[in-house]
Amino acid sequence: MADNQNLEVLQAPGTVFFIFGATGDLAHRKLYPAIYSLYREGKLAEDFAVIGVARRPRTPEEFRSDLYDSIQEFCRYPVKDGEEWARFAEHFEYKSLDIHNVDGYRELREHTEAMEAKYGIPGNRLFYLALAPELFGSVSLNLQKGGMLESGGWHRLVIEKPFGYDLPSAEKLNEELNQVFKEEEIFRIDHYLGKEMVQNIEVIRFANAFFEPLWNNKHIANVQITLSETVGVEERGGYYDHAGALRDMGQNHMLQLLTMIAMEPPSRLLAEDIRDEKVKVLRSLRPYPTEAEVKAHVVRGQYTEGEAGGKVLPGYRQEDKIDPNSNTETYFAAKLYVDNFRWAGVPFYIRTGKRLPVKTTEVVVEFKSMPNNVYLGQKHTLAPNLLVIRVNPMEGIYIKINAKNPGTESEIKPLAMEFCQSCQVGINSPEAYERLIHDAAHGDSTYFTRWDEVAAAWSFIDRIAEAWAKAPGEISHYPAGSWGPKEAEELLAQDGFKWWPVNGQEEDNVIWIKG
Repeated sequence: MADNQNLEVLQAPGTVFFIFGATGDLAHRKLYPAIYSLYREGKLAEDFAVIGVARRPRTPEEFRSDLYDSIQEFCRYPVKDGEEWARFAEHFEYKSLDIHNVDGYRELREHTEAMEAKYGIPGNRLFYLALAPELFGSVSLNLQKGGMLESGGWHRLVIEKPFGYDLPSAEKLNEELNQVFKEEEIFRIDHYLGKEMVQNIEVIRFANAFFEPLWNNKHIANVQITLSETVGVEERGGYYDHAGALRDMGQNHMLQLLTMIAMEPPSRLLAEDIRDEKVKVLRSLRPYPTEAEVKAHVVRGQYTEGEAGGKVLPGYRQEDKIDPNSNTETYFAAKLYVDNFRWAGVPFYIRTGKRLPVKTTEVVVEFKSMPNNVYLGQKHTLAPNLLVIRVNPMEGIYIKINAKNPGTESEIKPLAMEFCQSCQVGINSPEAYERLIHDAAHGDSTYFTRWDEVAAAWSFIDRIAEAWAKAPGEISHYPAGSWGPKEAEELLAQDGFKWWPVNGQEEDNVIWIKG
């Protein structure tokens, strides 16, 4: 039974979920808690099973103990001990498997059929590969060879980023997957698309009559997208020194947020129509054809030793598993243009980096300023109006307008009217993976990335990466705990703009009305 009777409950069809990489960090922190939340809300009935697959041996008792610890620590619902927990945990089994051994998949097939018979599952199988991308192709092929795709229901493959390292590697990986799965059976996860406020962008834009008429180059001066992290590379040094901020965040999260802001309204509320519009945005991005163009529009940075909260922070080159001479970027900012009728001439500024002062994901839409030579503009410096969408960690939106300061004769100050979704009493906002796993089970691909979307994003990013590869030493540095290189400020200043303060860094001269 669902915990919250007010929730709109759409139960997933009877499905066996296979978690490859069942003992890994992603499964422990995100996937198991998401499945438990779906169960608690009634979105998973009793006709489901989860089979964890990994190389290391685990008894069923050890696996379920790990499962309990995972949910206890990371789930937004507390564990209900006793009969309900026992009933939930019964649906979980573990299979130790060498993913390169086809015979193991045949054993897995027998194990699966027994679970399907036990819970009345009609052969629907969802394979979640929480593995390194280079294993996607071989696992898919072995699923086919081992008879795992011969059941009577549907079969779907869910894969995590990174989807390739560049366009050629992504194309090779896609060809491998297409030997086994059709495009409509492949669900490429970008977990940012599962976040509540990212999905709310569509509603804010297309469900409010006073936004859509203003959502164009006649009224919007610029758009800023910030995705900042306070952490360094942590345990990901080996991967990160190979990827860098451009590939780790730019090709997926940053461009996905941009497409949600810039897309045209789809003609129908169908997944393919929505994804069509996002691809059009990526194809409309103005390319940087020369190294000089890249240098003029993109800032590349790396953090050095710094300080935050009274704590000394090491530089990137001092981090574990990092080459002491590395020129891998931990920060990048770029000025992008979407060359279509709606957005022609409007700069989109994006930035992301590690060891920045605040952890946040925010979109700022800055509207064009009022004329400064007529009426109130003659006497007052009027701040531009802003629409700010806060995606993470605080969810919400606020609108900044100009208003008379109460108690004064004619002083005008910026006033921010805020809706804080995270602050609402009783709201227990779903995690991104809950929505995405539920959608994949239903075959709803709206918030997953299609192949042509991935290819268009890589095609744009590769031009930047190629220019950087030709001049590896041309990298700016910034102290850990700062907002990045000074060149990122100059990128906006040359257009007469500035980066707006982000979550937790509100301006002192703004009157806040919070709700």
